[in-house]
Amino acid sequence: MTPETSLPPPTCDFYRHVLERMNDEGVRFLVGGAYALAHYTGISRHTKDVDVFVAPSERDRALEVLAAAGYETELTSPVWLGKARCGDDFVDVIFSSGNAIAEVDEDWFTHAEDGQILGVPVRLCAPEEMIWSKGYIMERERFDGADVAHLIRARGARMDWRRLLHRFGPHWRVLLSHLVLFGFIYPAERHVIPTWVMQELTDRLVHETAANGSAVGRLCQGTLLSRYQYRIDIERWGYRDGRVRPGGRMTRKQAAALDRESDEPSSSD
Repeated sequence: MTPETSLPPPTCDFYRHVLERMNDEGVRFLVGGAYALAHYTGISRHTKDVDVFVAPSERDRALEVLAAAGYETELTSPVWLGKARCGDDFVDVIFSSGNAIAEVDEDWFTHAEDGQILGVPVRLCAPEEMIWSKGYIMERERFDGADVAHLIRARGARMDWRRLLHRFGPHWRVLLSHLVLFGFIYPAERHVIPTWVMQELTDRLVHETAANGSAVGRLCQGTLLSRYQYRIDIERWGYRDGRVRPGGRMTRKQAAALDRESDEPSSSD
């Protein structure tokens, strides 16, 4: 079973036309979200959209192509997201992540895998990039930790772990938290995570714990995980926002604009 199984024919036609049009116009894109998750894990769930990932430099052209195809388009957020709509249905055009960390770069395309969505040949986001982007999603109403665990269970034995560690970079504690949970969730599957990965990360933990973190000052990186739940830390308790430069990748203006989008973050796939 695939995510499109339960979709009405007009919705399938819209999604299919979007994918075909982008292929025909030579827009480089990848499919992620529920469709890629189903491909890798066999987990199918109803989804209200299709997530297509493009490089930031292709963002405007992708939206222009879809606008020329007759769809309503918008740049929802200059940090990470655009949309194309057909009635109540929409396609997310994603070029980064909501925290501006998981920007789509050339490696997304280098390591993508072949797939097929609604009969259209596409390239799918690799499991490593999916884990990288999903690993930070820890909102009150949406936590993608189960997706991360299912991807590790399905693909951990053949995953490029060095690339995954490189992706998380200085945020390796986020990855470690998911790996520790994975070992709790699947005691009999712990072997799919190489021993050297756990050793490397726990060694870092011991070293960093000894350093006690005093050098970074009053920094809250919780906003990289949930822009809503840690707002009080920034607005009332005097912590620096982990999303904002120089530690993060956003300007203060961009972070404030994201916070104004809604009182609660969206729950889109």
